[in-house]
Amino acid sequence: MDIIIVDDEPLARDRLQRMLSDEANYCVVAQAANADEAMEAVYRLDPDLVLLDIHMPGESGLQAAKQLTALDDPPAVIFCTAYDQHALDAFAVNAQDYLLKPVRKDKLMDALSKAQRLNRMQRQNMAASPQSGERTNSGRAHISTRTRRGVELIAVEKVFFFAADQKYVTVYHQGGETLIDDTLKELEQEFGDRFVRIHRNALVPLARVEAMEKNSAGQFELRLKGTDLRPAVSRRHAGHLRDLLSSL
Repeated sequence: MDIIIVDDEPLARDRLQRMLSDEANYCVVAQAANADEAMEAVYRLDPDLVLLDIHMPGESGLQAAKQLTALDDPPAVIFCTAYDQHALDAFAVNAQDYLLKPVRKDKLMDALSKAQRLNRMQRQNMAASPQSGERTNSGRAHISTRTRRGVELIAVEKVFFFAADQKYVTVYHQGGETLIDDTLKELEQEFGDRFVRIHRNALVPLARVEAMEKNSAGQFELRLKGTDLRPAVSRRHAGHLRDLLSSL
């Protein structure tokens, strides 16, 4: 389970990281001191879970949690705070748990174990969906977008993958790269039986996938038919994707 620790106090972040340093099932992939750094790290690293302080300079942890839960494929959130009066607010933004500082290791391990079980159940539900069963031809045959030349039509069969960069989605296709108005969530709902999510910010057509491999840095990536582009696969999605590819 990949984890990001968010707290404006470096000592508090380091304490949590030390608690997890000897735990094989948990990997701290980043620390962040505020909400902006946290969101940037989530977009870049696609963690399974965020350990989030509530009181920070700028946007509070509650505001950050609202941004996280609004994402297409949000990580789980566990609050770590010195104040117990925000518990109801925390669960109102779908926090998995609420730990009071100083955080005890046994309480932290219990909260992470619960979050991991929920994550596993979600992945199993995804694997049981039509995405991994009988596939049908669904969705549009073309993606449309407005460019300086007018309306451009991109055949779905020519798409290499869709990638989101916060507010925008780019379709990488045989004719190049094009910004489109659709969100990844809308595309996933429409083409769910033909595309698979490989990262919080990327969807790939299953028909294009040749293999999932590790690069020299140890990062999972896909080898796709018809292109040298190799989109990254987050560790969060690698297990489900491996199971899905083995069933094809």
